[in-house]
Amino acid sequence: MVSLITRCIAEFIGTFVLVFGGCGSAVFAAAFPDAKVNQLGIGFVGVALAFGLTVLIMAYAVGHISGAHFNPAVSFGLWSGKRFPGAELLPYIIAQVLGAILAAGLVYLIASGKPGFTLSGSNPLATNGFGLHSPGGYSLVASFITEVVLTFIFLIVILGATDGRAPKGFAPIAIGLALTLIHLISIPITNTSVNPARSTGPALFAGVEMFKQVWLFWVAPILGAILAGLFYSKVLGESGAQIVGEAERQFSPDVDDYSRR
Repeated sequence: MVSLITRCIAEFIGTFVLVFGGCGSAVFAAAFPDAKVNQLGIGFVGVALAFGLTVLIMAYAVGHISGAHFNPAVSFGLWSGKRFPGAELLPYIIAQVLGAILAAGLVYLIASGKPGFTLSGSNPLATNGFGLHSPGGYSLVASFITEVVLTFIFLIVILGATDGRAPKGFAPIAIGLALTLIHLISIPITNTSVNPARSTGPALFAGVEMFKQVWLFWVAPILGAILAGLFYSKVLGESGAQIVGEAERQFSPDVDDYSRR
């Protein structure tokens, strides 16, 4: 049994790599050196892939140690889906937030080494936001719905891919691709959170105005995750599958009955 401290260290490292890789790609490489002059930047697709790839590689690297949550919403979703003990929620979340803060601080430190760098624009340091701080100008309500729905989908993928009935060894691939898809959908809306730790780290360095909006990126992802955990455990989990299977047997014709007719 891996100790809780060791698992929290793994969560710290995994979340650090997620935020440094994902937000770092958005800050350093999304438009290089200037989208108005040079189109060599990786753009939305590149940033989406960066987030997905970081989850994929770190899930393979430390998933066998901590479960590879790297995200408070994932921890809450696994808890509501009866896959994670509530007593370990707080230590995991603290480790995740600290990893995100260190990664965001390092991104800020590196970015500030470029002449002319300022924390200007609607989303400095790849922060998440709504209204004036939404990349596409989307409202609070639209952003809230987006974060709830996409986190719900993300947790369904996680719970399904790690289900005991699922093919073994492929979960990180499905989860990484799901996060990539989620970013492709929602970067224009909220700059994509679905992860309270990822939102908190950059906002701490981006200023009070951005930090004021972090509440949405805690409430909406955690709500979506909890709903997904409850739904999966009640409907798609093994107990739910047994109920559905029994209903199918009651209402489906028996093959042997047909063969005897």
